[in-house]
Amino acid sequence: LKTGFLKWKPDYDSAATEYGKAAVAFKNAKQFDQAREACLREAEAHENNKATIPDSNVPLPVALQEMQRLPEAVQLIEKASMMYLENGTPDTAAIALERAGKLIENVNPEKAVQLYQQAASVFENEERLRQALEMLGKASRLLVRGRRLDEAALSLQKEKSIYKEIENYPTCYKKTIAQVLVHLHRNDYVAAERCVRESYSIPGFNGSEDCAALEQLLEGYDQQDQDQVSEVCNLPLFKYMDNDYAKLGLTLVVPGGGIKKKSPNAAQDKARGPAAAGSRADEEEDEYSGGLC
Repeated sequence: LKTGFLKWKPDYDSAATEYGKAAVAFKNAKQFDQAREACLREAEAHENNKATIPDSNVPLPVALQEMQRLPEAVQLIEKASMMYLENGTPDTAAIALERAGKLIENVNPEKAVQLYQQAASVFENEERLRQALEMLGKASRLLVRGRRLDEAALSLQKEKSIYKEIENYPTCYKKTIAQVLVHLHRNDYVAAERCVRESYSIPGFNGSEDCAALEQLLEGYDQQDQDQVSEVCNLPLFKYMDNDYAKLGLTLVVPGGGIKKKSPNAAQDKARGPAAAGSRADEEEDEYSGGLC
C-alpha cells in the first residue's frame, strides 16, 4: 500500500491478496479479532480497486460467529450482498443472504425471516423460482414457529401461487392444508373455508384425499366436534407434514373445546330403527305434558 517516488499508486490488488492470506492464518490460529481486522482491510482494498472479493475467500462470518458477534456478521453479509447486486451478481447476493439467515436463525428468527424473504425476492427476480420457493418455505416455517400467523398466512399464499405457476399441483395441495391450519389457529374459519374453495380451481384438487380431509376438518370445526377434528389431524396426511405444520394440526382445538358425544339412548334408537326413536320421543313428550312445574 506504500507509495514513493517510483510508485505513485498503492497496489490494492496485491494488498488484498496478502490481507486475505493473513485473515485465513489468523482464523486458523483462532485469533479472531485479528482475522476480523484483516478481512475488513482486505474488503477495503478490493473496494479501492473497484473489485468485489470472492465470497469463498472471506472467513469473516466464521470469525465473528466464533466471537459471538452474530448481528455484526449479519450486517456485514447484508452489505456484501448489496455490493454483489450492484456488481451484477444477484445469485451470489441471494446465497449470501441465505447464509446470513442460517447464521442468525436460532438467535433472531425475525431477522432471519427478513433475510430469507430478501433472498427469495432476488431469486424470483432472476426467475429462479425453485430457489425462491426454498427461501419462502424457510420463512413460512419460522413465522409459524414464532406464532406470527397473519404473516405466515401471506407467506404460504405466496408459496402456493408460485407452485401453481410452475404447475407443481401436489405441493399446492399440501400448502392448502398448511394454510387452513394457520387460519383455524387464527380462529378465522371464513378464511380457511375460502382457502379450500379457491383451491378447487387447482387441477386435481377436487377429488383428492387432501380435499376430502380438509372438508372433513372444516365440517368438524364448524360443528365444534373436537373428536372429528382430532381424528382428521391425526391422519398421516397431516402428521407427516413439516414439523411446524404437523404441530399446528396436533394442537388444533375447536372454539370452546367442545366434544360432541352421542348419547347411549341415541345410539340404541339408531340400532332399533325409526319406530323406537318415535316411541322415545312420545315418552319424552308425555313426561313434560303437564308442564315443567
